[in-house]
Amino acid sequence: MKLSVVIPCYNERNTLLKLIQAVRASPWRDLEIVLVDDGSTDGTRELIEREVRPLVDQVLLHERNQGKGAALRTGFRAATGEVVVVQDADLEYDPQEYPRLLAPIQAGRADVVFGSRFVGSDAHRVVYFWHMVGNRLLTLLSNMFTNLNLTDMETCYKAFRREVIQRIEIEEDRFGFEPEITAKVSKLPDCAIYEVGISYYGRTYREGKKIGWRDGFRAIYAILKYNLFR
Repeated sequence: MKLSVVIPCYNERNTLLKLIQAVRASPWRDLEIVLVDDGSTDGTRELIEREVRPLVDQVLLHERNQGKGAALRTGFRAATGEVVVVQDADLEYDPQEYPRLLAPIQAGRADVVFGSRFVGSDAHRVVYFWHMVGNRLLTLLSNMFTNLNLTDMETCYKAFRREVIQRIEIEEDRFGFEPEITAKVSKLPDCAIYEVGISYYGRTYREGKKIGWRDGFRAIYAILKYNLFR
């Protein structure tokens, strides 16, 4: 089963090469790496041309920064694998866990799999309490409208059968992608959604974390918009 790993990237000069090497070293042998640089200005694009491009299958460039959702929209269109997984470029999620994430799809049980940072007993870096509270509250609000019982709606690690993700129009340009895609897959007929526990190596703002409180308010807006008015 061919796996397309879609990597949205914005100003990740310090971690991108290590991440690409980690993806290449993952246990999943049949994979395609689709890298989308979303208008980086910190030297990431030069790093891509100098060292990263030979290591990936597709490099797609946005001339200006549009946001994670926009980068994923570009990457999903280009993916050719039977399964598509989202992989951030910041080393918070471990590509060694692809087999665990994809197991329900490979077994023919799932069409979409969420990797949860809040279930299981794997390693988790201790970082921001209020981020955890916010994630749980947003997941609860999302679940109230989707009638799903997810524990981590905001997780980066989401895997989709390609025919599922490519039939969905992604409208959100930034981090509103997470509640949007959750709402939209929940409405698909006969779409089986699973969740598996994953490890998490969170980073600090000093290390380059980008999501902020404004994105939390946009997530609430997206939950209401895509569950009630779509």
